[in-house]
Amino acid sequence: MVFLLAVLLFSCVENNGVKKLEIGTYRGYLVAQDHQEMPFIFEVISEHKLNIYNAEEVIEVDEIEYVNDSVYIKLPYFETLIAAKFEGNNFKGQWIEEDRDRSVAIVAEYNKTQRFAETKTENAIDVSGVWEVAFNDYGRRYPSKGVFEQEGNIVTGTFRTPSGDYRFLEGVVDADTLKISTFDGAHAFLFKAHVSDSTMLGDFYSGNHSKETFVAKRNANFELPDANTLTFINEGYDTFNFSFPDIEGNMVSFTDQRFKNKVVLVQLMGSYCPNCLDESKFYSKFYEANKDKGLEIIALAFENAKTKAKAIKGIKRMKARVGMNYPILLAQIGTNDKGKAQEKMPMLNKVLSYPTTIFIDKKGLVRKIHTGFNGPATGEKYISFKKEFTEFIDTLLAE
Repeated sequence: MVFLLAVLLFSCVENNGVKKLEIGTYRGYLVAQDHQEMPFIFEVISEHKLNIYNAEEVIEVDEIEYVNDSVYIKLPYFETLIAAKFEGNNFKGQWIEEDRDRSVAIVAEYNKTQRFAETKTENAIDVSGVWEVAFNDYGRRYPSKGVFEQEGNIVTGTFRTPSGDYRFLEGVVDADTLKISTFDGAHAFLFKAHVSDSTMLGDFYSGNHSKETFVAKRNANFELPDANTLTFINEGYDTFNFSFPDIEGNMVSFTDQRFKNKVVLVQLMGSYCPNCLDESKFYSKFYEANKDKGLEIIALAFENAKTKAKAIKGIKRMKARVGMNYPILLAQIGTNDKGKAQEKMPMLNKVLSYPTTIFIDKKGLVRKIHTGFNGPATGEKYISFKKEFTEFIDTLLAE
């Protein structure tokens, strides 16, 4: 109901004489469990444009509407919306994700520039370096690799997992407490931990719906499992087949003529997924530079949207903003459940992550399957991935 009201107001055109965002910097925060604040900084450039900042990441937002004393901010790429009411130059409201029936309280404070205020910089512990991390999601344990840089008490970095990274994180060490956060329009994360010279013990908040614990220790040599070994073709299958409709309703199959004698990448993804977005941005540029060399990329979308129409709308929005000129097929709607996805692709041992990419050579044989994606937030890992990826595709194209 809240979302429907917001959409109706968002579509209004007559906004003369209404309150609008002030030009300048705001500190926004979402309210997680335990009344924890998940802060981020944004700058209003004009009444219809603002930038969200997470460390090196800049997210440009250009869909902002006003009605009376309220503001409606549609986040780019993802089908989420901030619907809020002004209180002076500040505002309070909800960050709404309709497809998952979620909303989180959000507050923005004008003329505030510090992500985490009132921190103690004296004797702040240095968390720079590599950490071996174990997350505990209500009994489900999974490994992670924390990589951080610190200047003074300002910390940037990310956590990498076998399925991808936790985005550009930014925050502080407040004496012996680490506090880092991000907000990218699809996810709001806060990591808060007690830190010693060699250990961390903390909590990971995602929106207001999830809280996990984690422990970490310094380990400069720690590595996650090889992303090229986690997903594989089951015994008895010699290739990867698919047949799904594109967003115009045309059935597309791997047996189509366009894929004959081509190197084909099949990308399992969703338009709601930030790691998929990072991968799609990279793939789109690579495809434009290499499509005339015998390369095809095709995406299979597993969408949370409740209807086909909404799923197609989200996909088209992502294609337009990213500049994706390779096809996206609608593989699943209403859920991103990986078990249901694996049922549609029985040749795979399992679907562990969105994104996942299947590399198929000119003979139709699967040569590699890469699980997850380490995006720009992972720094050197992202750079090494791009080099390895390019070299492998060049090898396949030369065969």
